[in-house]
Amino acid sequence: MIFKQLLEADSSTYTYLIGCEDTRQAILIDPVLDTVERDLQVLKDLGLTLMATLETHVHADHLTSAKRLKGRTGCKTAYPKMLGLPCQDIGVQEGEPFAVGSVSLHPLFTPGHTDHHHAYLIDTPIQKFVFTGDALLIEACGRTDFQSGSAGDLYNSIHNKLFSLPDETLVYPGHDYEHRFVSSIAQEKARNPRLGGGRTKEDFVALMDGLDLPYPRKIDFAVPGNEACGECPANIPEQFRGPCAASDQG
Repeated sequence: MIFKQLLEADSSTYTYLIGCEDTRQAILIDPVLDTVERDLQVLKDLGLTLMATLETHVHADHLTSAKRLKGRTGCKTAYPKMLGLPCQDIGVQEGEPFAVGSVSLHPLFTPGHTDHHHAYLIDTPIQKFVFTGDALLIEACGRTDFQSGSAGDLYNSIHNKLFSLPDETLVYPGHDYEHRFVSSIAQEKARNPRLGGGRTKEDFVALMDGLDLPYPRKIDFAVPGNEACGECPANIPEQFRGPCAASDQG
């Protein structure tokens, strides 16, 4: 398996490149419009063909590059099947592995941050990797106060789907704001201040409901744009239009 973790700094978003050494096919999990050129160069440098982009959910903090990458490479766009987006080419759901050559990703339905969120598990004979999107972060978790979020659902998803994985499973989150890169299921069960250490569901819901978080600065254009696989809406404020203008030119 070929693997790279890539960061988009403005939204602190991790994009993950997963590739098959035999077929030279690859996917990008949660790619960002701002880093299209970087991601294309990485694929070229590694001699890989992009077969698909794969989203964990409809993001509220950045625009996906799914549409732009499809136009540039001919790749497919993959989203959670339950969304039924007109722009998605592939629908993924729990119980149906998603193949990248000889590499299989196993979707895990993990609602709570959004009502359609999915994580993706790779189970190799040597190591297990889980890409947790915005559900489980390193010593944190995703917000539950918009996009049909639910603190109770997120608690269930993390405890029933993610914390039930073997302790040695590596956790690769969708974001990190403290310059951290990877965790493990064992570490999150022991050290996550929101979810670990035996915190009860009632305590977690009260904690999440009591957070006074700022309104997401890109949500008003990011959500409708991402429901169209990364189309740039007309209502993007001028200070955020740079990636759209750059993409439109090339």
